[in-house]
Amino acid sequence: MSTYAKIQQSKDELYRSYTTRPFYLPIKPESLPRLRRSDSPDTLEDATVSDSSSTDDVSSLESLPGSTSSSVSSVSERPSQANSPEPICKDELSKQSEFFWTYQEEPHRTRRMQILKAHPEVTKLCGHEPLTKYVITGVVALQFLTAYLLRNTPFFSLKFLLTAYVIGATANQNVFLCIHELSHNLGFKKPIHNRLFAIFANLPIGIPYSASFRPYHLIHHKHLGDSALDADLPTALEAIVLQNVAGKAFFATFQILFYAVRPMFVMKLPFTHIHLLNVIVQLVVDYVMVKTWGGKALVYFITSSFFAGSLHPCAGHFIAEHYVLNPAQAPLNSDIPPPETYSYYGILNLFTYNVGLHNEHHDFPFIPWTRLPLLTQIAREFYEPLPYHNSWIKVIWDFVLDDNVSLWCRVKRGVSSGPNQPITLAKNIDEAKTVRDDDNGDEDIEKSLLEKKTE
Repeated sequence: MSTYAKIQQSKDELYRSYTTRPFYLPIKPESLPRLRRSDSPDTLEDATVSDSSSTDDVSSLESLPGSTSSSVSSVSERPSQANSPEPICKDELSKQSEFFWTYQEEPHRTRRMQILKAHPEVTKLCGHEPLTKYVITGVVALQFLTAYLLRNTPFFSLKFLLTAYVIGATANQNVFLCIHELSHNLGFKKPIHNRLFAIFANLPIGIPYSASFRPYHLIHHKHLGDSALDADLPTALEAIVLQNVAGKAFFATFQILFYAVRPMFVMKLPFTHIHLLNVIVQLVVDYVMVKTWGGKALVYFITSSFFAGSLHPCAGHFIAEHYVLNPAQAPLNSDIPPPETYSYYGILNLFTYNVGLHNEHHDFPFIPWTRLPLLTQIAREFYEPLPYHNSWIKVIWDFVLDDNVSLWCRVKRGVSSGPNQPITLAKNIDEAKTVRDDDNGDEDIEKSLLEKKTE
């Protein structure tokens, strides 16, 4: 067996030995060999041992109890450590390339299992929410009515811009997050009905969006913090260029464009018949609207979408969900990693399908928005100790003006969140990108929970 194969085998066993333990227990990074990616995305160089490692590390890993052969699907993108300075923390996390790095399983799977053990009744919260389709139908109707009323209003008038910001942006943020609910199959029983209704909900956005959002978002759930797969993570280039106040203000203003463009650079997904239908329906509706009401109606849709992902109170959730906004308090010198997900329990959840309850959502992505507050109440002892935000507006303010906060303040992981997949190899990323039509972000857990619910 080659040295690299032995390392992979040992790391697999090391990872699996920790998956049944609380997520805050440490895996010391010095016990993990340093791996790097080659110039070719389809090949992997042999493991590179850093200055602080030696062949003794390999032999010590080989001596792990119960080490067995296992399949390895990928190598996660981590910066090379060969010439890097001593990490700040030698226990659990080190700030490498200015990102926070963790070597543990993502916490949501672990907490989900703990909650299920303590409160098995939460399985009754799973399933679709019929109310969603009525809410979004009303929002779509509101946007078309507003577009009609503004069809003759000049774009640069205060009336047009203020309406697009106050009404349009709030409504389209609601549309974005309805599509988010539908991506988890939470609107209808049948997955295809969720796909088709998402195309309808997409109409006020003005550009095709729903079909592309779903696979990227489900991969975000399955591989949270994996820089090779999680398109929600900022790239190092973004973090370098936009790390001052002006850069962060630019990012916060145009973040909707970053979220739209970044996934195409991180990875490309297949173009399916649902994507094609999404494009055709959107273009046909846009064409008919422009021909009958004029171009300003479509401009209203697109302007509303831009404001919804810009300096708007509801847009604060984009930053609030996963950025570490208290890096000075992040426990870099303890065994407890900084939280990767943050919830918000304020009034703006009324307009955003409770997306603020983000820890709850990542723990149970198959519980619909109307029942997430019930999950918080049932599992109160799990959620009350977690840090949370009081204001999305303050989140944007702090993100832009706090010198200690930047795009670097995200947690990346050196271990994949999937079971029995300790590392994410570049050559097999295509397998990780596969999203079934009935996928709910964690299909194995979803299936078992729904089976329990019907018992």
